[in-house]
Amino acid sequence: MRRKRGGDWSRVELPDPAVPIDDSNLIALDQALAEFAAVDAEAAELVQLRYFTGLTIPQAAEALGISARTADRSWAYARAWLFRRISGEKLA
Repeated sequence: MRRKRGGDWSRVELPDPAVPIDDSNLIALDQALAEFAAVDAEAAELVQLRYFTGLTIPQAAEALGISARTADRSWAYARAWLFRRISGEKLA
């Protein structure tokens, strides 16, 4: 019974969650996000809420006044657009 409820588990110390951020990637993201805002301002704001503020899709959707499904689609679109822009692929 004790084992069923995690009685044999042991505590594990995790490393410091603060991971150094590569400044060149952050600068590239900022530039790409500025370009993306001209294409889709609402999706760019969603990226800012998710990436920099740490909100979940439902929280960001509520903040923007859109449905969670719309936010999910915009998030997928924004991630793909930004990835292609940062990685240097040609955008159509």
